[in-house]
Amino acid sequence: MKYLLASAGLALSLWAQLPAVFLTSIDGRTVRADTLHNDGKPILLNFWATWCKPCLLELSTLHQLYPQWQTETGVKIIAVSIDDARTRAKVAPLVRARAWRFEVYIDSNSELRRAMNVTDIPHAFLLDGSGRIVWQRQAYTPGDEESLYAVLKRLTQPDKSPERTP
Repeated sequence: MKYLLASAGLALSLWAQLPAVFLTSIDGRTVRADTLHNDGKPILLNFWATWCKPCLLELSTLHQLYPQWQTETGVKIIAVSIDDARTRAKVAPLVRARAWRFEVYIDSNSELRRAMNVTDIPHAFLLDGSGRIVWQRQAYTPGDEESLYAVLKRLTQPDKSPERTP
């Protein structure tokens, strides 16, 4: 696992957790980011915006894969919109029209975005079952979900290789 982390090039310190900043759900509830959890299972946190075509492509792909990924790994996908005041009203209608099955929040004041050093989108973070950031990726190219799934599987499946003695 340490090799995976060391090679990921994390902008945040290794094992960092989500900061205590506020997000708004698409139905208007306020939630603190550091309280997001998945009962000891991983979370894929994905920053996006309604005007970002690669973001929409990635989230549409994740929407299709989500049922299988949930069954096999228990992962929860949380999409965090960085839409500003000009485009924020488009978030809920877009999410409902696409019938996304994952949680969607709006980072109204860009607090989470700044705290996590997200400069470009799409930007994805994978959190382990303890809420620690173990992987991240900036940008999206079709097929990237395969490498993400490989990381997710390594994270959720115990190492079955025989123990080695030094």
